[in-house]
Amino acid sequence: MNVKKILLLAVVALLVFYLITQPTQSANAVQTVLGWLRDGAEAIITFIRGVFA
Repeated sequence: MNVKKILLLAVVALLVFYLITQPTQSANAVQTVLGWLRDGAEAIITFIRGVFA
């Protein structure tokens, strides 16, 4: 196996372990990331509307 596959499997295993052992904190982390993505998308939409308005 190459190093890239091994690192990917290690990261996935670590994420699964984190999800199983700390589900509440995992859910909060996912909600935070989704909030950042939503805010970023809203900022881009506001910019595009400002350009074409």
